[in-house]
This record gives sequence, C-alpha cells and structure tokens, in this order.
Amino acid sequence: MEITEVRVSLREREKSRLKAFTTVTFDNSFVVRDIKVIDGSKGLFVAMPSKKVRVPCYQCNFRNEIGNKYCSQCGAKLEIIPEPRVGDENMRQEEHRDIAHPITMEFRKYIQTKVLEAYEKEKTIPQGEAIPAA
Repeated sequence: MEITEVRVSLREREKSRLKAFTTVTFDNSFVVRDIKVIDGSKGLFVAMPSKKVRVPCYQCNFRNEIGNKYCSQCGAKLEIIPEPRVGDENMRQEEHRDIAHPITMEFRKYIQTKVLEAYEKEKTIPQGEAIPAA
C-alpha cells in the first residue's frame, strides 16, 4: 500500500501542541482524514484520527462523554469515572479511541515519515503561494 497524497492544513497557534491536520490518500483510492501532527515532549509525532469514548446512561441509554456527572438527555446521575491524575497518561488515552490505525510498527513509521515530510514542506511555502504539483 502506497501513500499517494498528503494534504496538510497548518494550525500554528501559540502554546498549542497541535501543529496540523492532514488528509492521507492511499493508492489513489482510500482517504483517511484528521491525522494530526502534534509537538510532543520528544518532538513531532503523528496521531491517528480518534473519537471520544462515551458511556451509556443506565436510565435512558443516551451515550454521554466520560466525565459528565449527569446524563445530557434525561438528567439522571451517572456513575462517576475518576478524573485522570496529573501525569497519568493511560487514563487520558482511555478518553479517546482510534478510529483508524496501522497494525504494524513498520507501516506506522511509513505513515509518520510521509506525513511529517509533507508537514515540513508545507511550513516552508509562504502563505498565499500555490503548492507545486509533485
């Protein structure tokens, strides 16, 4: 499987770790949107698209975000899930679940390399200037 296109949308904001959203096309036939470029403690890395995990209300079965004390639909008190403690990365990661992700480390590295190359290229092009076709 080959990456045939990477589109980058820069999100340069002060004090924000999120640097860009990308859209990656595989074999000119499959697209994955919302792959993020994030500036982590060890440098830039790529985060796969994810969604917030939701918990059902025991009374009406409405799916609420983790951390809500009351159901957004019926107002029933929800089972309290402990807030993540400072430095507890595992708890924070459990709030989100990947929608799509590579199975092997080699393919993850391949995606990360291609996305970060496109990100660096996008940063060097002055705004308002057309991006040359590859």
